[in-house]
Amino acid sequence: MNTLLEPFDYEFFRNGLLVATLAGGLCGLVGVFVVLRGMSYIGHGLSHAIFGGAVASYVLSVNFYLGAGLWGFVSALLIGGVSRRRSIGADAAIGVITTASFAVGLALISRYHSFTRNFEAALFGNVLGVTTSDLLVLAAVTAVTVAIIFLRYRALLFTTFDADVADVFGVRAARADALLALILASSIIATMQILGVTLVAAALVIPAVVARMLTNSFSRMLFLSSGIGAASGFVGINLSYHLDISSGATVVLVAAAVFVVVFAATGRRRLGRIAQVEGSASAPIPG
Repeated sequence: MNTLLEPFDYEFFRNGLLVATLAGGLCGLVGVFVVLRGMSYIGHGLSHAIFGGAVASYVLSVNFYLGAGLWGFVSALLIGGVSRRRSIGADAAIGVITTASFAVGLALISRYHSFTRNFEAALFGNVLGVTTSDLLVLAAVTAVTVAIIFLRYRALLFTTFDADVADVFGVRAARADALLALILASSIIATMQILGVTLVAAALVIPAVVARMLTNSFSRMLFLSSGIGAASGFVGINLSYHLDISSGATVVLVAAAVFVVVFAATGRRRLGRIAQVEGSASAPIPG
């Protein structure tokens, strides 16, 4: 027992455990909308796009969170706008816009060789090296995201399943899409230093996919996905300390292990729900 409690004696571990749990819960919550909209790759792509914005913000001497956040928000809006065209799918829009943004970041790194911010942490994550400001930003983004989803639940629900019907009922789909883009960009910015560009997409998708296999209810899916993400963060950080493995990778591997267990327990028929989501926005039962 003493061995299990030993890491709690260190402040850096307690801070890391807190931010990983918050980041996991936040990604799980936002990931529900990503998965149900059939845009699972947007988290991966947008995180790469935001990396370009992070580098650009340093070059232009702009606040990291402000510059990278604005870049990510604009990228998310562009992806949504381009994907609405019948001739260009969401996957193509994600591929073009986000890879171009990532390339901008790499080009700037090759041009300017001195940085005050650790961009290696942005790529691969460093949950045990987060600062107090990173923790405060993550807590603020989490609180605001929960508040927005609670206050705009109906609008986000309608636009997630059928934007055309949403317009009929007086819900402005374009405004809801912009709001979701802002939430998604903010969430990736807040968790990028913790999980890294390469892993934040998995943290967005895996908990939501697991929740999708467990329930048909949209509201229950929100709670389940958030809980699975938070639990994965908590367990992952503890395991990373004792096994001496990268913390961000361990968090994602714990979530992946939960997926394997749930998939094995519920049967292959449950995975059919996810396929239905990709092809039809009306697959789940809202509620």
